[in-house]
Amino acid sequence: MYAVERRQEIATLIEERGRGDVTELASRFGVTPETIRRDLTELEGRRFLRRVHGGAISIQRFRSEPAIAEKAAAMATEKGAIAEAALSFVPEHGSVLLDAGTTTLALARIFPDRPLTVFTHSVAVALELAARTDLQLYVIGGRVRTRTLANVDDWALRQLAAIRVDVAFVGTNGFSVERGLSTPDPAEAAVKHAICLAAAQAVVLADHTKQGEESAVRFAAIDQFDVLISDAGLAEADRRALEEAGVEVVLA
Repeated sequence: MYAVERRQEIATLIEERGRGDVTELASRFGVTPETIRRDLTELEGRRFLRRVHGGAISIQRFRSEPAIAEKAAAMATEKGAIAEAALSFVPEHGSVLLDAGTTTLALARIFPDRPLTVFTHSVAVALELAARTDLQLYVIGGRVRTRTLANVDDWALRQLAAIRVDVAFVGTNGFSVERGLSTPDPAEAAVKHAICLAAAQAVVLADHTKQGEESAVRFAAIDQFDVLISDAGLAEADRRALEEAGVEVVLA
């Protein structure tokens, strides 16, 4: 294999996986670690990836967080299926907490209108649920993040600290066994962490493209949520790893 072919394959692998390790890449291509380091330096110079200690990560992780309208358009079919599957976790009676996010918004659009107490810090979710006559809806206040329409900061955290609900439906930008759940913004991560703590059962709604993604701020370890609802695109190996770590996995 010529160097240019090897580098193209390395760039493709890191784009698909999100990261690459020098030692693993050297073994895969049958070259020395020094050769791989030179390859990574060359690819970084061409803006295919970003070098980090021991390897490299995809340049995609450094792009700005998409706005809610952009995120809603992506994987819309999968998000709709995940929302349908999440309905089985909505209790007949009791209390529910809905996180901000496009998949939780998909759930809000089909949320049952029955006697339930529902809390949310999402402006978009609140507007969707406001017409439900049998729900008792509480909107958690705070500073509105315009990119996600989520209320965050101290006002939101103080209210969440006083809440205990039966089920929370949580969105995430990335999930993995090693890192748990993560999101780009520290203020939103703090609210998501508080939501997980406030629930007797935390149910994460995330399509398969979030698997292996690692955003800047972790808000929950693998043992701090109970259920992951994803779509059929989730790899079997990833599903098994999550279940072995104690997470119930539901594929829509």
